[in-house]
Amino acid sequence: MDSTDTTVAASRPARRPGGPTDGPAPATPGRTAVRFLPAVAAYLVLVAALLASDTSVNDIARYTFYALWGVLLPGTLVFRGLRRRPYTLLEDLAFGAVTGLVLELVAWAVLVGLGLQSVATFWPLAVVLPFALVPRLRRHWRPRGYLPFSAGRSWALAGTVALTVVYYYEANLARFPVLPTDDSTRIFGDLPYMLSLAGSATHDMPPTFPQAAGEPLHYHWFTFAHMAMTDLVGHIDLPVVAMRLMVPALSALTVLIIAVVAQRLSGRAWAGPAAALLFFAVGEFTAAYPNNVSSWTFGFPPIRLMSWGSLSLTYSQPLLVALVGVVGALIGRKGGPDAAGEEPADGSRVPAFGRGAFVLVAGFALASSAAKASSLPVTLAGLALAGLVMLVTGRRIPWTVVGLGAIIAGAQLFATAVIFDFESYGLEVVAFGNVQQYWANAPQMRGTVAQAAVVVATLAAFVITHQVRLAGALPLFRHRRLNLEPAQWFLLGGAVAGPAAYLVVNGFNSSYFTIASAPFGALLAAWGYCEAAERAALSVRARVLLAAGVLVLVAGLTWGMYRHTRDWAELVAKAAGAYDTWQPYAPLLPVLGGTVVLAGIAAVGALLWWGSGRVWPRLRGRGGIVLLTATLAVGVPGTALDLLQSRQYVWDGTWILPQSQIDAARWVRAHSDPADVIATNSHCWEPENYTTTDRCTNYRSQWLSAYSERSVLIEGWAYAPRMIAQSGGGVASGRPFWDQELFQRNENAIYQPTAELLDGLRREHQVRYLVVDRKAGAESPQLGTLTSKVYDNGRTVVYELA
Repeated sequence: MDSTDTTVAASRPARRPGGPTDGPAPATPGRTAVRFLPAVAAYLVLVAALLASDTSVNDIARYTFYALWGVLLPGTLVFRGLRRRPYTLLEDLAFGAVTGLVLELVAWAVLVGLGLQSVATFWPLAVVLPFALVPRLRRHWRPRGYLPFSAGRSWALAGTVALTVVYYYEANLARFPVLPTDDSTRIFGDLPYMLSLAGSATHDMPPTFPQAAGEPLHYHWFTFAHMAMTDLVGHIDLPVVAMRLMVPALSALTVLIIAVVAQRLSGRAWAGPAAALLFFAVGEFTAAYPNNVSSWTFGFPPIRLMSWGSLSLTYSQPLLVALVGVVGALIGRKGGPDAAGEEPADGSRVPAFGRGAFVLVAGFALASSAAKASSLPVTLAGLALAGLVMLVTGRRIPWTVVGLGAIIAGAQLFATAVIFDFESYGLEVVAFGNVQQYWANAPQMRGTVAQAAVVVATLAAFVITHQVRLAGALPLFRHRRLNLEPAQWFLLGGAVAGPAAYLVVNGFNSSYFTIASAPFGALLAAWGYCEAAERAALSVRARVLLAAGVLVLVAGLTWGMYRHTRDWAELVAKAAGAYDTWQPYAPLLPVLGGTVVLAGIAAVGALLWWGSGRVWPRLRGRGGIVLLTATLAVGVPGTALDLLQSRQYVWDGTWILPQSQIDAARWVRAHSDPADVIATNSHCWEPENYTTTDRCTNYRSQWLSAYSERSVLIEGWAYAPRMIAQSGGGVASGRPFWDQELFQRNENAIYQPTAELLDGLRREHQVRYLVVDRKAGAESPQLGTLTSKVYDNGRTVVYELA
């Protein structure tokens, strides 16, 4: 990076605190076009990927309209009205888009609550008109005084967005169709459930559990309200939103918001692209391939969730990063802005948000609270650490931290009590419950010392596997000697809280705490890396050589893990004495052995660098940045190998979704009203589970409610909050339905129907259609005489109750 571009101060025009900003000279039309070329290029890469995966031009155009009109425009205007002074255009747009997501939730609640879905396209006028008519607000249409954004950083961010698009295309867009194309089409297992929640959100406020009509939904469902608004405002089919548009678009927004937050908090321009790359490119270090779902070492790896595996995670990420950015800015840097929005005293000239930032914190916190349940606990932990340090070192109560904590805690209480109804989804406090399997010593084969060594090695493997990116923060501790900025303590607390929660809270879903901490770690690591790069002051040639070395290292590690994983696993198992007799810690040996080998190579390299520095003085003081860059690069092969694996292996999380089922469900959608309820005999989650003799062991059928966008009297109930709580967080439940009397009426309506029974379902439960999956069981012949057959494709038949 150029010395003139390492800090914001280098290119910020001078101004008086509180005085007017003298912005740069107006740009010519030609310069303006070049300025936006990286953004246009990134957008075209996304469009090309969508077109290559059979997304219609009409859907792309509609989604572009929705994003600009329904999210970006109202959100940017409100954000400008709340922040005190402009900083960069990218910050206004990125924070504006996230603010738009918050406003969208309010609009959804009003529109769906009042039954005004038909006018949803026009809701942004509630923001646009006041900003157009009120003189004091009109100035926010064209603010002046933006800090110029260099072409290099613009292209770096555009390249990172393109990286995520390529990942999605190779791993998902090119792999899964929007809708099944035949009866053997495979799809991600949880997608029907997520689609069913979005369908419910188009007509129910709050949404209900669609697989059991009338059952409350104690779940983080804000994601699905967002999907519903995409449908209502943009008039786009929900499967297209889920399978093509939502994930890459929100991930691009996360790239941009994490970049502007990194620049604002650190005051360093290149911290933005660095944070974006650390967040999206540096994944797990497992030293193993393939890394199938069944062999995930410590819960969900972050990079693997760059997919449709968790739409709620994808939606929550930009909201969480924006919340972190505003909280970190309010806490400030030493001598930095206080709650009143004064100008910083350290020369970085990052303008404070002002008091409107507290409104932003409230909005981002409320939206995050039920976007992903893991977001706010991690944020509160980071805030608690920062507040404790400020209390001890300053010897006075940090009231700004107390106020922010009260806002965020209030949002968490709201979600816990109102949205989740205190439902834990099977999570419980069990120290090391998620990792103790690796140090199991049931036959007491190991002595006390050996057992302690295995425990320590297990915890070390946990840290190494998930936290490679945190190495970037080490320069902060080395040079500041724990004299960190308040915002840095906040980021450190959040980065540590997630993994700590995973070690304390037992359950499958606790891995989301680790993932929620990833933005904190990426921001702190980018801050530290940029400070180290400034001290190294590498020449252009040195930077080119460093980049080339990183590429060689990443390629070599990727190739080595791809081609020689089995040999490496056998080698380290023999060295550890775990080859002939299998040990529970065996899956950890590749990463531990790889760490030892790489650490040895680093030590030898450091010694050689020190010796060479005595001959070539230019090397002195620059070995640290080389070692730090190489350490961070070790996490990149995890992303590349994940992409290769997605092309070579059928992911365990996919299952068959027959086209004949979906055709029937979409026929029902086209011929029913949102208030209509459907009854069905489909309860098991896959055709292989449909037998006449064996009992179903996984009641996860969700296809009918998903693609009809209607509530089903009883479909698959494994994901009902009450069932997940009973199974300790498990989702493959074979437990019976909680209302056996109603369940028997449902089954009899298809297999032993009577006129009285069918009339009762119609009157008492608003059942309009019976959808029979003949793979699950053929319907009674009497059904044709008691009802009207309205659809039949051989496998799936639909009857309408009179």
